[in-house]
Amino acid sequence: MVEAEQLTKLSRKELAQLIDSTLVVATATKSEVEKLCREAIKYGFRCAVVNPIYVKFAAKILEGSNVKVCSTVGFPFGVSLPEIKALEALKAVEEGAEELDMVINLSALKSGDYDTVKRDITAVVDVKRVSKEIVVKVIIETAYLTRDEKIVACKLVKEAGADFVKTSTGLFGKGATVEDVELMRRTVGKDFGVKAAGGIRTYADALAMIEAGANRIGTSTAVQIIKEAPP
Repeated sequence: MVEAEQLTKLSRKELAQLIDSTLVVATATKSEVEKLCREAIKYGFRCAVVNPIYVKFAAKILEGSNVKVCSTVGFPFGVSLPEIKALEALKAVEEGAEELDMVINLSALKSGDYDTVKRDITAVVDVKRVSKEIVVKVIIETAYLTRDEKIVACKLVKEAGADFVKTSTGLFGKGATVEDVELMRRTVGKDFGVKAAGGIRTYADALAMIEAGANRIGTSTAVQIIKEAPP
């Protein structure tokens, strides 16, 4: 986690490495995905996040760069069967994804069926058998959860062996909030990943989330944020 006193010392390059540049809307075109990837290379973002259909295409463009391909899994509702999510994750990795953003089973979570939630996450985390370097982030969709449910979700994500807990898909509700990120960070501790996503459109938004405890930012306006950042 980036400590608050270090924020003013973050260079644009360092900030870019905390950003996942994202294009996961259903209407995303091939040319838009290509643009996303080429901008990610230009500005040095950590990941280009795309839906599974474009993983292989993005991987080819990003080959030889330091930008990783991140694929969505079970997106956006999270109610696919665990076996389907596991297969989707494996296929994405086979096609070049190095990071995965999966959606938690919200239905099971809201029903109090925590065993199913944990098994669902574990099914995707199991893809690490292919490579321990694969990063798994779990979207809990905070806008739909009570405070207690957010805490439970964070604990389940950590127990299941994932690498990050993530606020939102960005497609529903209010997206990331400072309060949610602070709660998530307190719950998972300082050494676990917290990704803020949803409604983060400016440098000020990104800075607020990092100050709250996020060590990864997901945004569809990554270029704008970097351009707003101090040199």
